Amino acid sequence: MTVDVTVVGGGISGLACARAVQDAGKTARVLDRGRRVGGRLSSRTFEGRPVDLGASYFVVGEADRFGHVVADWEERDLARPWTDTFVVVDADGNQTPKPGPMRWAAPLGLRSLALDLARGLDVVSERTVERVEPYRIDGEPSGEVVLAMPGPQAARITDARLGSGVAWEPVIAVVLRWDERQWPADLHGAFVDGDPDVSFVADDGDRRGDGAPVLVVHTTADRARRHLDDPDGAIEPVLAATRRLLRIAVDPVSAFAHRWTFARPTATTGQPFFHSPGLSACGDAWGESAAVRTAWSSGDALGRALAAS
Repeated sequence: MTVDVTVVGGGISGLACARAVQDAGKTARVLDRGRRVGGRLSSRTFEGRPVDLGASYFVVGEADRFGHVVADWEERDLARPWTDTFVVVDADGNQTPKPGPMRWAAPLGLRSLALDLARGLDVVSERTVERVEPYRIDGEPSGEVVLAMPGPQAARITDARLGSGVAWEPVIAVVLRWDERQWPADLHGAFVDGDPDVSFVADDGDRRGDGAPVLVVHTTADRARRHLDDPDGAIEPVLAATRRLLRIAVDPVSAFAHRWTFARPTATTGQPFFHSPGLSACGDAWGESAAVRTAWSSGDALGRALAAS
């Protein structure tokens, strides 16, 4: 049976789109190539606990509709305010506090929020899409098609130019676990300025709220490009930079690396989404700034527009 809307991509944007369509009384289906939905809200169980490998946190900002969703997550203990203060670490390891908006995290990992959005939706996992045209997926009728994925991935399966002018940067996330905490208690997260290997460090135990001595370190795009074929090759230079920047004296007891070939757009379109008859697109490259709230808002707005058409 053909549904009203088929969403290709089970990240937060695609799930928000499908949920908006379904909440409006129309039918939606989500096709995702992974075993579980989540996209860049990715958490992986590492030595018995989930670790956030993709987005580091999210901010509510002025997105009122997203704010209502977050309030519900908080009420059900799925999301928690994390911190409004990171530090900026320079190349010599000097730290400067950087206050900002409240950053939110998820005690069970950010993927748990995607799984919550997916409840009650028709989700087909481990479904690889080869070709998309208006109203058709792999030659079969599909209703309206929504591509909820980075532009370079969309370009592989359609001739339509859906945000193809936006460049994307890679990141390798390196998970480092110690037997005990080796950094100050007030270090929640750190933006790194001027280092060739490391761009951001998150205290995952502080973020999750369980106190585990685990750091998740995001590489610079340049360092990631050198290791896209061998993510584990980034562990040694990232560990050396992390120890130097945070003045950690001992090596971790374990480490793990995860590659994101298309981690973040270098710019955004400024438009909330793309829509044409039979084929649309949404995601964090379609708003004013690349962020989790942008991805959700883009999908939600597109879903409501499709349901109303």
